[in-house]
Amino acid sequence: MLLGALLLLPHLLQAQAAPAVRGGQGLWVGGEYSNFTPDFGAAQRLTGPGVYVDLNWNGRYAFEGEARFLRFNGLNGQYEDNYLFGPKISFFRRGKFRPYGKFLIGVGKLNFPYQIGYGTYFAMAPGGGLDYRLSRRITLRAEYEYQIWPNAPGIAGIPNDLKPNGFSAGVAYRIPHLFH
Repeated sequence: MLLGALLLLPHLLQAQAAPAVRGGQGLWVGGEYSNFTPDFGAAQRLTGPGVYVDLNWNGRYAFEGEARFLRFNGLNGQYEDNYLFGPKISFFRRGKFRPYGKFLIGVGKLNFPYQIGYGTYFAMAPGGGLDYRLSRRITLRAEYEYQIWPNAPGIAGIPNDLKPNGFSAGVAYRIPHLFH
């Protein structure tokens, strides 16, 4: 029995160390629901669904892409869409909690109320949030994002920088066996 235990010990140690070595690598695909202040028009908030993808190359650094469709609760046809990507960094992990910060760039699209116009603008989006790991493959997310759209809306007499911002909550699934 002692000889059998000694022969199995390296295999058992390797099985325990493998997740620590991977450190959270993988592709996470998620969906979210957002509630944003559009920073144009009425003070009401826009809401809508979104999707995001995180490509984690270690437990701390990731690349994130997101698409958000704020199509509900707009004033007379107003809505905003975002298509953003960029780096994401996790600061530390405390049990199942992992706070993070991110800085995304891309485009924001705005359909103005009352069909007065439509525009596509360069957008920068610093943000941060908290991921909560439910299991090895499922994570919950809550985050805040502050977007900066310089030179938007480009309408005479209106300040040329919009700052939509808001909160999102979502859930993601880890695609297994991506980095083996």
